[in-house]
Amino acid sequence: MFGLEKKDTVLLIIVACLTMLAPFLLNPFPEGSGLAQFNAGYPDLMQRFVIFGIFAIGFNILFGLTGYLSFGHAAFLGVGSYAAIWMMKLLTMNVIPAIIGAVILAGAFSLLVGWISLRRSGIYFSILTLAFAQMSYALAYSVLTPITGGETGLQPKVNDPRLLDPALADGATPSANLFGLTMKSSYEMNVGGWLFTFNAGYYLAAVIMLISFYVAIRIFRSPFGMMLRAVKSNQQRMNYTGLNSKPYTLAAFVISGMYAGLAGGLMVAMDTQVGPERMFWTASGEVVLMTILGGAGTLIGPVLGAGMIKYMENIISKINETILHQWFAFLPDGMEDALVAMVYPFIGKGWHLTLGIIFMLVVIFLPGGLVEGGQRIARLFGRGKKADSDDGKKSAETTPAE
Repeated sequence: MFGLEKKDTVLLIIVACLTMLAPFLLNPFPEGSGLAQFNAGYPDLMQRFVIFGIFAIGFNILFGLTGYLSFGHAAFLGVGSYAAIWMMKLLTMNVIPAIIGAVILAGAFSLLVGWISLRRSGIYFSILTLAFAQMSYALAYSVLTPITGGETGLQPKVNDPRLLDPALADGATPSANLFGLTMKSSYEMNVGGWLFTFNAGYYLAAVIMLISFYVAIRIFRSPFGMMLRAVKSNQQRMNYTGLNSKPYTLAAFVISGMYAGLAGGLMVAMDTQVGPERMFWTASGEVVLMTILGGAGTLIGPVLGAGMIKYMENIISKINETILHQWFAFLPDGMEDALVAMVYPFIGKGWHLTLGIIFMLVVIFLPGGLVEGGQRIARLFGRGKKADSDDGKKSAETTPAE
């Protein structure tokens, strides 16, 4: 199906089902219940899940396949965002030209950065990409203020040219849309105590994420993907055979940069406000964490890592002392206060501490990330079923027939 092997087709279908049913799956608890704060099925967070999933998928094509660790991918995310916002200011608020412009400009910029950075490898390559990202951030923050808006950033204004759009009605404000369907359009469905929200912007981003995931599968299974794995395995030996690895690594770098630009364009489509903070080095470090946490070199791992980090950033970080006291209210006062004091440093503003501990444990005990953890659990249950099957066979062989 779609030119994929059976295993990859099943994986694609599973990811498609998860993304399409996300409003249900991410809202397991009824509204108003004590556990409703763990629900993540609201549009803004769901959009972040799929957009940063795209960002991580693209980064994984470079890092997971070639082993080249870039600390500067936030630059392409930012360039894509600025390209998208200028398309909206100059041409139209329709998100399609904005997304296309973001991918093209991010690809061109990544070609330049990759052509220079890939002259070195290892830590020198990583430092070069970090330097480019920080230079891009500095330019966007101060030097290129007329283009980037500096510290305040950019957003669409009523008096922008927008050559392809009709004039706005009095009092109307420009909003991102897909041929008239605004990205903020939502439909809410009440079922018992549950509230499910279906957002147009989320489903657009989800469809694009599925397409991006499909393209990544084809890259992983292609001869081009095999060449990238050869680069990661032993680039020097590959060069000794007469194969020039530079075109392959540069192509992987550009593709990865285009994925980042796509994510940046989608971020603008969902929230038409762009600032230079998207190009800061912490954004580059975040996508590295996502990929390693989920499983570098795997297909679905980066998506899982992106989802986990964004969930912790938006859900775990909102738990405060008042909520903890509500949870442990059934305990005696002294024990309640002690337990709250123990747990509080790991949630709320301290959610980074919890993330750091999880990341450390994953690197030490699950080098393959969350995907490896899932594979181990699957093998464990599979071994148990196999043992039961073998016992049944032995019983049938040794028990005489009556």
